[in-house]
Amino acid sequence: MASSPSPCSPLPRSSHRRQRSMNVFRNLWAAVMGKSNPADPSPATVLIVGAGSTGLALAQGLRKSGIPCVVVEKYDCLDARSRDWNMGLHWGVSSLKSLVPDHLWDRIQSVQVDPHAPTADHDSLNFYNAQSGDMMASIPVQYFYRLRRRKLRGLLAEGLDIRYGKELRLIEYSKDGKFATTWFEDGTSITSHLVVGTDGAHSTLRQTLLGPGNGSTQRLPYCATFVQARYSADRARYLRKVHPLYLAGINPAGYFSFFGMHDIQDPNDPSTWTFFFYVSWHSPLEEQERTANWTNAQRLQQVKELSQTFTDPWKSAFDWLPDDHQVWYMGLSDFDPGAKDHHWDNHGGRVTMAGDAAHAMTYQRGQGLNHSITDAAKLAEAVKQFASGKAAQADAISSYEEEMIARAGGEVRTSTVNTAMLHNWEKVQQSPVMQSGMTPQQQQQPQPQQAIRAQ
Repeated sequence: MASSPSPCSPLPRSSHRRQRSMNVFRNLWAAVMGKSNPADPSPATVLIVGAGSTGLALAQGLRKSGIPCVVVEKYDCLDARSRDWNMGLHWGVSSLKSLVPDHLWDRIQSVQVDPHAPTADHDSLNFYNAQSGDMMASIPVQYFYRLRRRKLRGLLAEGLDIRYGKELRLIEYSKDGKFATTWFEDGTSITSHLVVGTDGAHSTLRQTLLGPGNGSTQRLPYCATFVQARYSADRARYLRKVHPLYLAGINPAGYFSFFGMHDIQDPNDPSTWTFFFYVSWHSPLEEQERTANWTNAQRLQQVKELSQTFTDPWKSAFDWLPDDHQVWYMGLSDFDPGAKDHHWDNHGGRVTMAGDAAHAMTYQRGQGLNHSITDAAKLAEAVKQFASGKAAQADAISSYEEEMIARAGGEVRTSTVNTAMLHNWEKVQQSPVMQSGMTPQQQQQPQPQQAIRAQ
C-alpha cells in the first residue's frame, strides 16, 4: 500500500486524543467485521517506528532494494506539528544519495532553504565574534546542504507505505526467534521480522527497550531559544548581507548563535524571506526548572535582552521582532548509546534503533543529520545482508549496532564537549569544531560529559 504524504493542519493535543479514540473505535469495528486481518510477514519485512528523516530515508533504501517495509507515525500526518526547522547535510550526502531513487535525489534542491541557489561543490561556515563582528574562523565544507525538515520529509515520504495515528505501546517477541509484534495505542498490531526505532530524541521505542529512566535523554546545563521571522524588504536585505545562507557567532559573554535562512520563496521579493536564528547559553538545571513555566512573552523578552550584547545581524533581528512573536525554547540534552546502562537487547536482531532515537546529540557542530542518514544507509545494507541469506539476522544487526555505537556514540560525546567549550570564551579555540571543523570523529570518551552535567 503506497501512500503520499498525508496533508493536515496542526492539531492541538486534545484533538489528537479525540482522533486516537476514533481510531480505536474504527479498528475494533473493522476487527468485528472481519476487515482487520494483517497478512503474515513476508521474509525481511521491516517495521519502522517514526516517520522522521531517518526512518523515511531508511524506508526508501529498503524499497529501492525490494525489501518490504512499513512506516508507522504516531501523529495523524507528516505536518501535524506546527514547528519546522532546517538541518545541515554535508559528509552524509553520499549516504542519502545511496538510499533514494534518482528521481527523488534530482529534486533535493527543492527542499533547500534557498531552492533558487544551487549547492556549491565547496563552501564554508563562517564563525564571527558576535560582539565585535570580527571573523574568527572559516570552516570549509564540501556540498553543504541546508534542508528544511518539513520539505525533506515530504520528499522522502513519496511512494512509501506510511500508517498514521500509530502510537507505540509495546513489542512482543515470538518464541521461535523469528518475529516481533508491535502493538499500538489504537489496539492494532503489526508483525515483522525487524522493528527499527527512528522516533526521535525522546524515543518511545528506546524507553520500551531500556525503561523510562535509562531510556530517557540526559539533560545538559545549556538551553537555547529559536526564532523564525520575516521582515520588511529593506530589513531583510540588510540582515542577509553578511552571508546569503548561514553564519555562526560566538559571544565572549558566553553565548553561541546561528543565523541563516529558512525559506526563500521569491528571491526577488525579500519580504517573502523567512530567517532562522537562535541563541544558546549555559543554564544550570536548577535555572531551567525555575523558568519551566515561563510564557512565550517572557522567553522572547529574555532573548531580546541577551541580544543587546550582540552585533548585527543578531541584535537587529531580535530588536525588530514584535513583542508577541512566537519563539521556541528548549533545554539541551543527549543520549549516548555507548554509556553505561544504555546497551539494549536487540532480541536476536529483531529490534534496533537509528538516528536521534539511538544517539541524540547537541547541534552546535552540525553532525546529527549526517550520522542519522549514515545509520539509515548502513542499516539498509545490514537488512540486505540477512534478507539475501548472506548473514544471520542477529549477526547483521549486531554488527550494524557495533559500528553505529562507536561512530555516533563518539560524536555524542564530542558534540557535548564542543557545546561546553563554545559557551566558554577561554576554551572556544580548543573546541572540536574549531580544531576539526565539521568532519566526523569519535575520539572523545565518556568521562568529560560527567563533569559537564555537574555544572
